[in-house]
Amino acid sequence: MGTLIATPLLPSGDAHAVTTAEDFRQLKAAFRARGWYGRPTGRVMLELAWHLATFLVGLTVLIASEAWLLTAAGLLLVTVGLLGVSTNTHTSAHYATARARWINEALTFFGYPIVLQVSATYWWDKHNVRHHPHANVLARDPDIDLSPWVALTAVEVERHRGLRRWYYEQQWLVFPFLIALNSFSFQVAGWCHLIRMLGGPRTRTSKHWIDLAALLLHWGVWIMLPAYFVPLSSILAFHVARAVTMGYALFAVLAPCHFPAEAQIITPAERQQRDGIRRQTAASINFHTGPFGRLLCSGLEYHIEHHLFPHMCHVYYPQASQPVAEFCRAHGYPYRS
Repeated sequence: MGTLIATPLLPSGDAHAVTTAEDFRQLKAAFRARGWYGRPTGRVMLELAWHLATFLVGLTVLIASEAWLLTAAGLLLVTVGLLGVSTNTHTSAHYATARARWINEALTFFGYPIVLQVSATYWWDKHNVRHHPHANVLARDPDIDLSPWVALTAVEVERHRGLRRWYYEQQWLVFPFLIALNSFSFQVAGWCHLIRMLGGPRTRTSKHWIDLAALLLHWGVWIMLPAYFVPLSSILAFHVARAVTMGYALFAVLAPCHFPAEAQIITPAERQQRDGIRRQTAASINFHTGPFGRLLCSGLEYHIEHHLFPHMCHVYYPQASQPVAEFCRAHGYPYRS
């Protein structure tokens, strides 16, 4: 594919910033001209159907099997299917699945609260409103606020003394177990956010009530209804096992995007000193995967492209990656995989 960047030489100072901003606008316009801001709703829905089918096949194997090997295989299929639902819904949460806003919101309510028991309004606030504009910015990005359980920077470790300092120096010992709680943390944080929003007349909206109804529907469909046919203890054991395996699956997809040492963590003051493109490319890392991994990740492996163009559907990120890499190299921005 030919380059979309027309400026081989980089001016300095304010002129450089103006040229960079203009080139970025031209890059975005070129993407639109190529149809990469389209909404391939049919393909995204087909992918979602595949993920749901994988989940249901795994659930069927779990219900029908008494052999531990088949039970493990069923749980693996359940996890793979739900991971796909999660990443696919991420596209809808960015309003990139369909032209109609209500379709994106309906798919978000379906994928997050109904299927995964994660509040949709919490995700919109945490991810779209707070994470994307402030990726890897201390005290601004909730995705890197792992205290008191984990310290992500040496500065954070050195800030503490005594038992807390000793714990952070040994945190690698407990970290693998903390990952198992990853999915639980999304669910609990989502409920806390929703209850807080519904508690104030100035904060609650119709979306919060829809979110509550969707979360309650999850409990009705996945817990109360099956309890008429299956012992409640078995249902709860399934949900705990599902949440644990999803904790590891989500970490495997999300952690490579912002947690590697190459991804910079910056202070709010440093954020003010950097242009938006540099902040996003410095804080984000791409990772490689095969065709099956691309289906499961729904574009999250192209995380630099996603942070620069969050409203672009994940279907187009592979095509956009080469011109984005060329743009970054031409303007001195980091582009790491």
